[in-house]
Amino acid sequence: MRLLKERNIEDIALGAAVLGTGGGGDPYIGMLMAKQAIRDYGPVELYTLDELNDDDLIVPTAMMGAPTVMVEKMPNGDDIVNAFKSIGKYLGKPIRATMSIEAGGLNSVVPIYTAARLRLPLVDCDGMGRAFPEIQMVTHTIAGIAATPMAMSDERGNTVLMETINNRWTERFARSITVEMGAMAMIALYAATVGQLKTASVPGTISQAERIGVTIRSARQTEEDPVNTVREAVGGYLVFKGKIADVQRRTEAGFAKGDAFVDGIDEFAGKRLQMSFQNENLVALIDGVPVVTVPDLIATLDIDTGEPITTEGLRYGFRVAIIAMPCAPQWRTPAGLELVGPKYFGYDIPYVPVEERYG
Repeated sequence: MRLLKERNIEDIALGAAVLGTGGGGDPYIGMLMAKQAIRDYGPVELYTLDELNDDDLIVPTAMMGAPTVMVEKMPNGDDIVNAFKSIGKYLGKPIRATMSIEAGGLNSVVPIYTAARLRLPLVDCDGMGRAFPEIQMVTHTIAGIAATPMAMSDERGNTVLMETINNRWTERFARSITVEMGAMAMIALYAATVGQLKTASVPGTISQAERIGVTIRSARQTEEDPVNTVREAVGGYLVFKGKIADVQRRTEAGFAKGDAFVDGIDEFAGKRLQMSFQNENLVALIDGVPVVTVPDLIATLDIDTGEPITTEGLRYGFRVAIIAMPCAPQWRTPAGLELVGPKYFGYDIPYVPVEERYG
């Protein structure tokens, strides 16, 4: 066990935005929320799964909706607490800790806020090892863990509690409710025991995010090549370098969808990359040829600082580097590819592990 203090949060948020592949919400907003909660309520205890009892109950907390909406619509903090407490009342059992359901910018630090507010520990794991746009797209689903009971709350004080027959139906109903709540809701779901999570979750993601954040900060201070430093830290591959020429973005059915087009520079001069996203980056093509697809991670970094750029932050003229990273091994199984492979998102592209393309 170790304590997460204010100084740890910025590194976690920064590194989680790399793992979030463009999604998971604005890391800056989440960082401010978590730091204020620690300032008000004290540091958060971070435990590994091995440090807890197998029958301890863990409930993740997160934000659901279109990240573009959070640029103007802020959570008020009580909404996530309301969702978490609703699950506890329904289950009638004490909840030992919370955790991140995904390694995304905002959604890696929202549980830190929850933990500080409620004086609960945080578990060093998540359900993706990255970020994905839909509720059923978690390693819990592969392991047979139900998303429901699920609680959803908005900033007005509305709370909805649901039970569904499977996790895909949870996504369908929750997405509709999220739209009615203003395209953003705070959620608590996927209650599971530590014993279940030892096989169902992706371990160590909070610590991994912090290490990546420290790497970016250190590279900035020592004036090293930040992109290459990050690439080495995550065991990734450089896919492209260029200048954003166009971004076509729309908010649709509770998702931020679109495409970014990047004109190559340096060794990529004369080439164009197209990156398609649905909250998170899904597919990258160079001159029409696929080079990386989900479930592997596609991250956009500022060339000069190495800082990750979320999909809602992409702008014309930005000089960016695109790096790719191998996904958690659970996603490369038949069940994992059925949940989050390129065909699920409508791309008639076979999945090829990134290291086979670039290794």
